[in-house]
Amino acid sequence: MKLKTKIHIFSSLLMLIILVLTMIGIYFLYEKMAYDTEYNQLLSESGELVTSISQTSKINDPATILRAYIPPKGAIRAIDTNGKSLVAVQSTEGIEEIRPAIEEGKRYSVEEYEGIPVLSMSLPAIWVDGSVVHIQMLQSMKGVARNLELLKLVLLGVTIIATIPIVLSSMALGRLVTQPIYRLIATMQESSKSGTFEKIAVQKNGRDEMAEMGHTFNDMMSQLEQNYRKQEHFVSNASHELKTPLTVVESYARLLKRHGFENKEVANEAVQAILSESIRMNAMIQQMLELAKNKERSPLTITSVDAYKVLEDTLHQMHQAYGRKFNLVGKGPAITKTDEQKLKQLFFIFLENARHYSAREINVGVAREGAEIVVRIQDFGQGIAEDKIPYLFDRFYRVSEDRNRKSGGTGLGLAIAREISERLAIDITVLSTLGEGTTIILKFVNYDEEEQ
Repeated sequence: MKLKTKIHIFSSLLMLIILVLTMIGIYFLYEKMAYDTEYNQLLSESGELVTSISQTSKINDPATILRAYIPPKGAIRAIDTNGKSLVAVQSTEGIEEIRPAIEEGKRYSVEEYEGIPVLSMSLPAIWVDGSVVHIQMLQSMKGVARNLELLKLVLLGVTIIATIPIVLSSMALGRLVTQPIYRLIATMQESSKSGTFEKIAVQKNGRDEMAEMGHTFNDMMSQLEQNYRKQEHFVSNASHELKTPLTVVESYARLLKRHGFENKEVANEAVQAILSESIRMNAMIQQMLELAKNKERSPLTITSVDAYKVLEDTLHQMHQAYGRKFNLVGKGPAITKTDEQKLKQLFFIFLENARHYSAREINVGVAREGAEIVVRIQDFGQGIAEDKIPYLFDRFYRVSEDRNRKSGGTGLGLAIAREISERLAIDITVLSTLGEGTTIILKFVNYDEEEQ
């Protein structure tokens, strides 16, 4: 069963149930009000009757007084304490035969006589001989019953007539609710068939749940399209980057196959080129895997880490490995809540990058600026043009075509650094001037002041 049909049936049934319950409530309310009105009228008349009986002497005929107060289409009966009828008068034949049983706590009772409801009530009175009797008054509710039957017909007619707009409104409600869903389904089907990222038309000022669903869907499609374009770009760049070293390896392998090792100079050149490209290709694949690993969001091990000490150890390792001069300025400790291994990897990437593109010393500074720990890594290389800085962290991006190849880079290191910095909540700023060098600024905004 379709959603629209379910909504239509459910809303129709719900509204019909509410309507029927309302009509039933109106009927019983009117019935009670009608009986209460008749009771109040009888109560007034019975009060006068009790007063008249109390003032009546033994000589007078009490039936005469009862006839003076007899209700139309009703009866009056005087009953002693033993339940024996003393006097009874009636204006409708047979009605005096009714023996009403008024429950304790109720003002009156309603019983049927020949299919017509009869209202009865009882009041104590002093009889002509001074004894206590009960005066029962009975009133036929034929007029009230007729009005109630008419009310039933009216309410039934209103219910039947009201069913039509209820059904129509529930159908309109079903269309109103399901129309955006059908548009969403149609858009997804169109996207699936065409391979594009279609969006649905949504009112900009819409604030209901349907509009919110539409905006959420469009945002999701935009994000999917953006991720797809990035993936497509990444695959294209990766295939291009891997194609180059594979071509070099293949060319030198064919050269060795043709000439063998007779020419040692050519052989050495070929082996060296194959080794160099293999190492670069292996490094590229490792960095691709690292990027994929970062995307998987493996859990971080967050502890209190001294960023100054981590940086000091990293610089010592870099100095031992490359024999380069690294100047560390500042003082520790600089305690922060972070993942120590990821932080060390981040430092290594930026220091490795600075080492590649600068032949001079590299200055590294650590300082606290207000609520932030700030690390600055400065090199004195050729620098980067200002218009190219925003693209530095894109995968496989090169400031110049031959820069990475000459330095042995893969164009993935800074992309990995961005992934790590986002996870560690570290803000990265790049300042660079052509011919003077580049400064990388890392800001730790969540360091722990209580441990300083």
